[in-house]
Amino acid sequence: MAKAVIAIHGGAGAITRAAMSAEKEQHYRQQLHAIVTAGQQILAAGGSALDAVTEAVRLLEECPLFNAGKGAVFTHEGTHELDASIMDGRTLDVGAVAGVNHIRNPILAARKVMENSPHVLFIGAGAEAFAAEQGLEQVAPDFFSTPERWEQLQRALSSQQMVLDHDGAAQSHSDDPLDPDRKFGTVGAVALDLQGNLAAATSTGGMTNKQVGRVGDSPLVGAGCYANNETVAVSCTGTGEVFIRTLAAYDVSAQMEYGGRSLQQATANVIHDKVQELEGSGGLIAVDMHGNVVLPFNSEGMYRGFAYVGGEVEVAIYRDS
Repeated sequence: MAKAVIAIHGGAGAITRAAMSAEKEQHYRQQLHAIVTAGQQILAAGGSALDAVTEAVRLLEECPLFNAGKGAVFTHEGTHELDASIMDGRTLDVGAVAGVNHIRNPILAARKVMENSPHVLFIGAGAEAFAAEQGLEQVAPDFFSTPERWEQLQRALSSQQMVLDHDGAAQSHSDDPLDPDRKFGTVGAVALDLQGNLAAATSTGGMTNKQVGRVGDSPLVGAGCYANNETVAVSCTGTGEVFIRTLAAYDVSAQMEYGGRSLQQATANVIHDKVQELEGSGGLIAVDMHGNVVLPFNSEGMYRGFAYVGGEVEVAIYRDS
């Protein structure tokens, strides 16, 4: 029986430890802990890695602290565009949606694309029509809005910058552990179940002040999300364009499969060498076929957590904790 484990991330980016309130940090840690626990319980009950990552990412989407689902950032036009993808390591089946703003949980739409259509990726109106046909909950676009994200857009507009959600000018008056203006706002989960199957899922609200129609790495298989039972499950967060150019998630798997590298070696090479060489910032979470877990990042921090079935839940934000 496999060493079942789940890991999650809630984005990576710059730290404002000095500006952060202990109360806000505790809130982030509690949410991470609760979401890891939910995934751990699914695996402990014999549930699939696919179900565990789906539920973990759905819960991250529901939590306004993270830039996916409710709490998604705004585009330059003051709208929302959400993306998500999921991959089954057992079958290499994939589902993804991009540029949606009426689907309450984009990760559930991605799962439906994977299971109930012959296609891999739906975008915009087509994705929303498909999700409606599948009976998924529809919401008004303002469901995703929060006052904090609107303030973030106003700061970005005034500085004329496009910013990744956990990453923006530290002029923010936020008490978030990771500076909300300089944080890469993506969420994700990876898991290995008791049957030895791997799965990965990634979801995002994109970049604050991004141009309408821009798509990052999150819904692109091989860039922001990848799973293969023979190697590894990976979910990324960071400078989406660089993760696309490096095919970051798949590169981890390829280095393990063809180069004989360990999980540690492959992920370190991708995050600290390849992504960084192209001036990309961010991180990833990964679990291999043996149940080893790594959560590397080259930014100042990454919201993250993991737990083995029967083990303690561990969560962290900064490099050291």
